[in-house]
Amino acid sequence: MEGEYTFERFENELDNGYQMYYTYVRNRYLLFKTSENCYTQILVSDYEKNPQPRQIVITHKRVEEMFPFMEDIEYKI
Repeated sequence: MEGEYTFERFENELDNGYQMYYTYVRNRYLLFKTSENCYTQILVSDYEKNPQPRQIVITHKRVEEMFPFMEDIEYKI
């Protein structure tokens, strides 16, 4: 990958219909754009001692806040 992976690139790829897997605070998620300023986040990992909501809707602002802490970002086409 050339250069640093930026939020603008991440945002553009979500806008173009890509779904993204990523790790955030030791949990694995799938993220995709649902509508303008609206994203769906689905929990992929399953840890009984760390229960998290299976599916939530988050805003663009929240995605931008989480981005610096996302790890192991992968595409799902």
